[in-house]
Amino acid sequence: MIAQLRGVLLHIGVRDCLIEVGGVGYQCQMGQKCLTRIGQVGDAAVIYTHTAIKDDGIILTGFADLEMKAAWHLLKTVQGVGDKAALAILSVVAPDALMLAIAAADKAVIQRAEGVGAKLAQRIINELADKVADISLAPSASTDAAAPDSARATKTSDPILLDTISALVNLGYGRSEAHQAVAQLMREQNAPNVETLVPLALKQLAKGGRA
Repeated sequence: MIAQLRGVLLHIGVRDCLIEVGGVGYQCQMGQKCLTRIGQVGDAAVIYTHTAIKDDGIILTGFADLEMKAAWHLLKTVQGVGDKAALAILSVVAPDALMLAIAAADKAVIQRAEGVGAKLAQRIINELADKVADISLAPSASTDAAAPDSARATKTSDPILLDTISALVNLGYGRSEAHQAVAQLMREQNAPNVETLVPLALKQLAKGGRA
């Protein structure tokens, strides 16, 4: 299993790159976001890889970092999501934004990927929702110790969270940005309710701009 390549970039294409390691050239299929981050032709580069042995040969899939690789593997656990579909999604959505979109049930974000329709986007959300349920609500390391236990236990299925997000979506905001704003506020409020959260979220969203 080839898990990492360190060498010189010989070519960067639309969906792949060629990297020379010890005099041997390795072709790796990659997503657009990774291709723009690995460097320029002639640069020394490190590419994290996944090796697949198939009937027609060995296929290397490359990633700019381990976070992208982990997100790709997670997507491929969904029925109907293959190598190319997972790469297409990660070409338009960064891993953290993808996790947030899944937690917020924002299939429009996932549908930005080429070849990914509404049904597949919804299947991704349905099959991965439990796996990412706590990601977007998890307090940062710097605030975790100070956060009340009730805030740390908040789930994406919390009716207050869902009702507040619904209200913001009806006002024209995207599900992902609404989810992120409300989740943050719920961590900060001792006894949050929809009536309190909506105006606070509107102020926060207004600072960052509309979807």
